[in-house]
Amino acid sequence: MRNLVLLFTVVFLASCGQKKVIDSNLTPFQKKINSEFKDASTSPLKAKDLKNFEGLDFFPYDSTFVVTANLKRTPGTEWFDMKTTTDRLSKERVFGVLSFELHGKTYNLNVYQGQETMQTEGYENYLFLPFLDNTNGSSTYAGGRYIDLSIPNGNTMTIDFNSAYNPYCAYDEKYSCPIVPSENYIDLDVEAGVKAFVK
Repeated sequence: MRNLVLLFTVVFLASCGQKKVIDSNLTPFQKKINSEFKDASTSPLKAKDLKNFEGLDFFPYDSTFVVTANLKRTPGTEWFDMKTTTDRLSKERVFGVLSFELHGKTYNLNVYQGQETMQTEGYENYLFLPFLDNTNGSSTYAGGRYIDLSIPNGNTMTIDFNSAYNPYCAYDEKYSCPIVPSENYIDLDVEAGVKAFVK
């Protein structure tokens, strides 16, 4: 009888614990974004996609895609109209240039500050890092991905490409998403963060 109970317990855990094992391996970023996508009040998913949504597809966490970047601030840069996927224009400025080494190569990316965002409570220090890489259109969204950052006290920042995510228009074309400037291209397969969404 004891062996039977033990066997039942093992089978029960194996059959019911599959999803829990997967969830426990998710990073805090992955858990947070999945939670937002599952919640109908915050999810960018269409109703038909939300109905069967279980979680986003992520690259395995890779510490080599966490880099320390030097920030060269560019005070006094002019506001410009960043194009979006709709007719809307997003008023942005280059807050600075981030320089870092990734997989043996040095890159320089512009990091942006939005005029509307900086006037929104809780987002006064928000910075926007959009980027393109060689996975776009295959394993990741064709239009590139975004990373959220905050203004640092000093002149160095940590960029975690494992927290790269798709713009909302990757899930529903009704959203107006800033188009990644071509100068923010990384000539590398950035296999970190959120993968392309299969509808």
